[in-house]
Amino acid sequence: MFEMIFLGIVVGMVSGFFGIGGGTILVPLLLFFGFETKIAIGISVVQMVFSSIYGSYLNNKKGTLDVLMVTTIGIGGFIGALLSGFIASKVSSSTLEIIFLFFATFALLRVFIITKEHQAQKEVSKIVLFFIGIVLGAISMTIGVGGSLILVPILVGFLHVPLKQATSAGLFFVVFSSISGLISHTLNEHVDFQSGIMIGLVSLVGVYIGIHLKHKIEVTLQRKLLAGFYFLVVAYLAQRVFL
Repeated sequence: MFEMIFLGIVVGMVSGFFGIGGGTILVPLLLFFGFETKIAIGISVVQMVFSSIYGSYLNNKKGTLDVLMVTTIGIGGFIGALLSGFIASKVSSSTLEIIFLFFATFALLRVFIITKEHQAQKEVSKIVLFFIGIVLGAISMTIGVGGSLILVPILVGFLHVPLKQATSAGLFFVVFSSISGLISHTLNEHVDFQSGIMIGLVSLVGVYIGIHLKHKIEVTLQRKLLAGFYFLVVAYLAQRVFL
C-alpha cells in the first residue's frame, strides 16, 4: 500500500510538472519493485488515463490548452494505440526493455536541447497531424509511455507552438492514447487493475501539485531536475538490459 501511494504521488507530480504521461517514470519504478515488464506497462497505461484527464482539465482552466489543434493528433493516437497491446504481446519482455531504454535515452538527450520558440505558429494539414498521432500512439503505448516526450519537440520545433501550450497539448494527447492503449492491453491481459487504479487515483494529488509548481519554478531548475531523474532511469534500465 505504501509503495503504491509513493509511486502515485511521485508519478503524478512529474506528469503534471513536465507535461508527460508518467510512464517514462512509472514503468522503471515498477520494474524496480519487481513487477513483470508487460504488467508494469499495463499499470502505467491505467495511471496515465487518470493523470492525463485531470491534468488536461487543470491546463484548460489555466488557458494553456488548445483543444482543437491537438484533437486531430489525438484521434490518430487513439487509432494507433489500439495496436499497442497486440504489438506488446508479440514482443519479448527483454526487447520491450531495450526499446524503453532507447526511449528514455532520447528523453534524457532532449533535456539538453534548448528548443527555440517562434512567434508565428505554422498551419499544418490535418492529415499530417492525424498520421503523426497514429505513429506516436502505436509506439508509445506499446512500451507504456504517453508519447508527449516526442510530440512536444515536434509541436515546438516544427510547428512553432509556444512551449507551455505544447506541454499542455502533449498531456492532452495522452488522454486519447492512454484510453485506447488501456483497451488494447486489457484485451491482451497485461493490466493489473487493482494496482493501476490505486496508483492512478493517488497520482491525481501529485498532478495537482506538479501543474501548480510548473508555473512557479524557473525553467533552468526544471531542466536540471528532469535531466537528473532521466539519468537515473537510463542508468537503471541499462543495468537491467546489459548486466
